[in-house]
Amino acid sequence: MKIEIPGCRELNITSLLLDYNGTIAVDGIMRRGVRERIEKLAEQLDIYVLTADTHGTARAQCEGLKAAVHTFPVDHAMDHKREILDRIGGDRCACMGNGRNDTKMFEKAALSIGVLDQEGAYGRLLAMADLCVCSAEDGLDLLLYPKRLIAGLRG
Repeated sequence: MKIEIPGCRELNITSLLLDYNGTIAVDGIMRRGVRERIEKLAEQLDIYVLTADTHGTARAQCEGLKAAVHTFPVDHAMDHKREILDRIGGDRCACMGNGRNDTKMFEKAALSIGVLDQEGAYGRLLAMADLCVCSAEDGLDLLLYPKRLIAGLRG
């Protein structure tokens, strides 16, 4: 996915990293409308769901989804998310998240989208984000409809 942002930069996104709880899921249940958006984006991007899986539901909720699901221990989640981003190549990754454990991922991603929804968001993360949205659906739609993304980032 190539997106030219006038007066800013050109994005060449090949992968999307998604935090699970608080971002694409609320209380461990995937938000309505998220699955269909991820399926559409999976036609263009490699999708990764990254989670400490607080509720233990991520794998079941993501079953059949065109996404790689990575789970890891709660106490090292931010480091694991960053390692995956580094392995893929942060300059080609977009990411979405809402928590403190997403900060290291946001530092190096080509595009970071902060989500402030029902489970709240870590304030400092939102300050690091390229754009902030009210829901995962809104964040995914930025990539499905890139002119929205351009409008928020152009110089």
